[in-house]
Amino acid sequence: MLTIDNLCAEVAGKPILKGLSLSIGAGEIHAIMGPNGAGKSTLAYVLGGRPGYEVTGGSAQFMGKDLLDLETHERAALGLFLGFQYPVEIPGVSNVQFLREALNAQRGARGEAPLSGGEFLKLAKEKAALLKMDMEMLKRQVNVGFSGGEKKRAEMVQMGILDPAFAVLDETDSGLDIDALRIVGDGINTIMRKPEKAVLLITHYQRLLDYVKPDFVHVLAAGRIVKTGGPELALQLEEEGYEAVAA
Repeated sequence: MLTIDNLCAEVAGKPILKGLSLSIGAGEIHAIMGPNGAGKSTLAYVLGGRPGYEVTGGSAQFMGKDLLDLETHERAALGLFLGFQYPVEIPGVSNVQFLREALNAQRGARGEAPLSGGEFLKLAKEKAALLKMDMEMLKRQVNVGFSGGEKKRAEMVQMGILDPAFAVLDETDSGLDIDALRIVGDGINTIMRKPEKAVLLITHYQRLLDYVKPDFVHVLAAGRIVKTGGPELALQLEEEGYEAVAA
């Protein structure tokens, strides 16, 4: 589904990714762990097409297409979803309005008919229920006045509504308490753990992986993947730290 080969990228002229290679197949959940500054968020932003992150070498193929040659909205329409470590606020725009416009824009790009207001609200209620979120929350402005946990749950509702083929989740566990972590983890499993989908989880800690079991765990250090293993690698990292495991 996603094949990254020798990817190099820089931010403000500073090299961050320095020859990263990774292959993710349909039905797989991969976790990337690593110290601060290793390039984890840079990888997420490069895949999502965020401005300011310049690719200087390598390639990324997604769903049989050159991902790096696509505009951000084209990547989204193709089925890529990026979950942010710090979801932004959008004053003056309700979640319902934002999500309906986003979904219908993607459907239009794929040649599909837009959902009516009634069809969309039925879908939104279904996905909000998965994340134990009241529909009244979705009528509020996007993330305005939301707690950290509410922002992450709202983002998972967005993922459920857009129904992507591939999700890149950048530190989705950040700012979550124990109950919210379980709810978000269950939501990821329900929405994305399917044979035709795949997930790239970026995290510092083992705790999210207790709920979303990865097939592969990768250690990212100094812009490269330096070690790959199964779920047990995350436990080893938790016990021994990055330096000991990646040495």
